[in-house]
Amino acid sequence: MRKEHSHQSEMVSQLLYGDCFKIISTKKEWVQISALEDEYTGWIDLKQFKSIAQKDAVDLTKKNALYTTQLVDYIENEDQSLSAVVLGSNMGGTGFLNQNYNGNCTQGIKEKAALVKTAYLYLNAPYLWGGKTPLGIDCSGLTQMIYRINGHSIPRDAPQQVGLGQTLSFIDESEPGDLAFFDDQEGNIIHVGLLLENHYILHAHGRVRIDRIDQTGIYNFDTQQHSHKLRIIKKIL
Repeated sequence: MRKEHSHQSEMVSQLLYGDCFKIISTKKEWVQISALEDEYTGWIDLKQFKSIAQKDAVDLTKKNALYTTQLVDYIENEDQSLSAVVLGSNMGGTGFLNQNYNGNCTQGIKEKAALVKTAYLYLNAPYLWGGKTPLGIDCSGLTQMIYRINGHSIPRDAPQQVGLGQTLSFIDESEPGDLAFFDDQEGNIIHVGLLLENHYILHAHGRVRIDRIDQTGIYNFDTQQHSHKLRIIKKIL
């Protein structure tokens, strides 16, 4: 998904296989869309989607989501050729494209403890602004995908995610799966990560990595200094 209708424009997010959206407007070979899952908007190439009925799109997004649990896997097309899909793709709609998938999937709402297990699947994935896959992912795309795979829908960007849940006063009050948010000198939320046990945090910074967290912020093991200033901790579940 691009910020503007151009291949040179900034990538603001990604659509994975099975993601549904509504079209807002069109301009030449581009369409402006709003994702059904989180209402995130952007532009995509006209050649990159298949139209289905509105009810089917809503059902696929809200009721029949079936997410892959493999880092990278393959679907079989009608002509028996193969196409790649990545972790967190929604395979509930393969029938609309006459494709077949026999890989491992998960469905429904999972307990909070499952968030950490999913988070580790993304460990060492490279950082990519606007990314949402193990091939490249940003900080809020990481937390959104971890929650999504476990049946919980949260917004796309960190400044939106921080508006959710219950505020915690201290790290010691948190549980694995809670989210920590970090700000810049002007007070803008610029980073988010998923809390683990024993004052560790999993987040996307250069790559998906695990660092220590304290009341000051994230302590980076590589640089031996704090990389992000803690603003707030939120219990979403």
